[in-house]
Amino acid sequence: MDYDADLDALGLLCPLPVLKARKRLRAMAPGAVLRVRADDPAAAIDIPHFCAEAGHEMLHVEEHDAAQHYFLRNGREGRAGV
Repeated sequence: MDYDADLDALGLLCPLPVLKARKRLRAMAPGAVLRVRADDPAAAIDIPHFCAEAGHEMLHVEEHDAAQHYFLRNGREGRAGV
């Protein structure tokens, strides 16, 4: 899957993957896609919840060994705050 930016959250524990994703999405254009690579088991719950609450779209999840790759579309049109 294509993406515009990549976030390596491997080795980070809750809530850091979500906090870093939120910061990265703030800097991205509306509709841009961020790939988040995470291996924290809590990310499977935290990232979809974050997307639903913040108005982003979780497009796809891929399993890669002990890590997951989450593809998030920035859903904040014309707003800097996520």
